[in-house]
Amino acid sequence: MTHLPAPHPGLADSPVYLDYNATTPVDPRVAAAMLPHLTRFFGNPSSGHPYGTRPRTALAHARAQVAALIGARPEGIVFTASGSEADLLALRGAVLASGNRRPHLVTQATEHPAILASCRALERLHGARVTVLPVDGEGLVDPGALSDALGPDTVLVSVMAANNETGALQPIPELAALTRVHGALFHCDAAQAVGKIPLDVTGLGVDLLTIVGHKMYAPKGIAALWVRDGVRLEPVVYGGGQERGLRAGTENTALAVALGAAARLAADELGEGAPARIQALRDELHARLAAALPGRVHLNGPEKLRLPNTLNISIDGTRGHEVLEAAPDVAASTGSACHSGTHTPSPVLTAMGQAPDRALGALRLTLGRWTTAQDVATAARVLERAVPADATSSR
Repeated sequence: MTHLPAPHPGLADSPVYLDYNATTPVDPRVAAAMLPHLTRFFGNPSSGHPYGTRPRTALAHARAQVAALIGARPEGIVFTASGSEADLLALRGAVLASGNRRPHLVTQATEHPAILASCRALERLHGARVTVLPVDGEGLVDPGALSDALGPDTVLVSVMAANNETGALQPIPELAALTRVHGALFHCDAAQAVGKIPLDVTGLGVDLLTIVGHKMYAPKGIAALWVRDGVRLEPVVYGGGQERGLRAGTENTALAVALGAAARLAADELGEGAPARIQALRDELHARLAAALPGRVHLNGPEKLRLPNTLNISIDGTRGHEVLEAAPDVAASTGSACHSGTHTPSPVLTAMGQAPDRALGALRLTLGRWTTAQDVATAARVLERAVPADATSSR
């Protein structure tokens, strides 16, 4: 990448932001693109009079921008209000459209809760049978395990492109090819991957792909599901026939425009080498922490096959939430959950076979568009100071 965007007003004089996998700041250029559609161009894109013309044109342009980012045709893009809704449309839509009285779905253990909860609902409400594949120590699915799980009643396989905690990149082309041989559909939740790495739906071989706006510098409340031509889905919202009849309701033109603008910026950055810049900063952060805490910093997930922005580490003798509480000048996250004051290990790291102590010691440090070398130096220094020097090893 040849240059950085102007400083973001939301990040000025604030803690170093290393939680880009949770959400991204809205890019001011995205906000500027959507603003006219909140004020001047207010019409319904379905209206036949002049007030509908500009919104209708803008909606089509945004659809084309999103499609271009993933190498797809515009008519395959269905706008939704969230990634969870897009996932539901893919899973529920495929199951109900299949007509199979005992449909079989396959997913894997480290999927986003939007997928796992949808699978459980389909079991409960529609008699589906669900197979959850295990992952190895790096969080990756064994294609052989998928091949063994596929059967004549398999309707859909859903495997994410990249894990939100570790950044692990699943072997999607190989998994999708196996699924296709068995005549089932393949859905990929690419919320964390789109915009961070190059993706092309043809090369991936998928039938359905989820895109999420707030993971790529657009506002929350806008996402999309790409649907391959010829794939039949039951609608997730019934009504006036918008979005190819799959998601009724008057389109939010402003948010669709925002997603389109974000997709265009992401495509530009990918072409300029932004992933390499961010990966270098990520690796510098890892190296600084490893040098400051010798022998105590352990990478969770693949060393190579992961998103360029994601660093998930466990520090011996610590709890991730305690480190972050002692480091208020860094905004990051852990994979653990807190229930009534009790922290439980990350389900993702647990599925990878990590011991509870190591899982509870995890920190997820994720970089993004506005991360600088100074941010990395500051974060490393602050986190080092937040780790007790006399903690004993938990390994």
